[in-house]
This record gives sequence, C-alpha cells and structure tokens, in this order.
Amino acid sequence: MNRDAILSELSEIFADVMDLDEVELRDATTAEDIEEWDSLSNIRLVVSIERKYKIKFANAEIEALRCVGDLVDTIIRKTS
Repeated sequence: MNRDAILSELSEIFADVMDLDEVELRDATTAEDIEEWDSLSNIRLVVSIERKYKIKFANAEIEALRCVGDLVDTIIRKTS
C-alpha cells in the first residue's frame, strides 16, 4: 500500500471519528490543525486505525507520533 492510499484512507477515518464532512490530511498535519482532534478523539482514532489495518500500536509508538506523516510511516512499517 502506498503513502497516498494510506493518507486517503486515514482522511476517511479521521472524518468518521471526528464527525466531519471531509478531512484533507497531509504528512505535516498535526492535532493543532484540526480543532476536533483532542485526546478522546485520538484514542478513537488509534482504535479505528488498528482495526482498519489489523495492527496494534505500542504506547511508545503512539507517544512518538508528532504528525500524520509519522502515523503513515508507522502504518507502512507495521503492514510491510
């Protein structure tokens, strides 16, 4: 799966979790860029992403995520 496909799928997950009509994610997107991205929605995002890609994040991996690009890199690494 390529980076653009993952970004597209993550945009759908983010929109669903945050109850938004549309979310356009970029590698540099952070929680500061999306008003609805708070600690509760972050937990729901992690659970939804784990289900979608059939992966599990370690706490250290979650704590190391600084932007959507980091998330994409982690998904690629865990699904390859």
